[in-house]
Amino acid sequence: MPYSSSLSDREWDMIEPLLPQKKKTRPPKWTKRQILDGVLYQLKNGCNWEDLPKDLPPYSTVFWHYKQWRAEGVIEQLRDVLHGRVRQQIKKKPNGQP
Repeated sequence: MPYSSSLSDREWDMIEPLLPQKKKTRPPKWTKRQILDGVLYQLKNGCNWEDLPKDLPPYSTVFWHYKQWRAEGVIEQLRDVLHGRVRQQIKKKPNGQP
């Protein structure tokens, strides 16, 4: 079930290439999109990680990926790339200069 914080297909197409590629060990139980939807749900709603809806991946999985992505700078990279794209759409320089 999609939530207001869930990514649209178009948004996912922009974000997916920015996420780190996992070494192929075994097929994952949860997709990166499902995990990112869990992260976005928690960030938008400000709930405890344990209170994520049951149709999202388990909170331990979502939180583990969030911690990894934060430590690797993935979250900041996503922010910077998306911010730059928005600035381009409104015809401003991507680096934040007028």
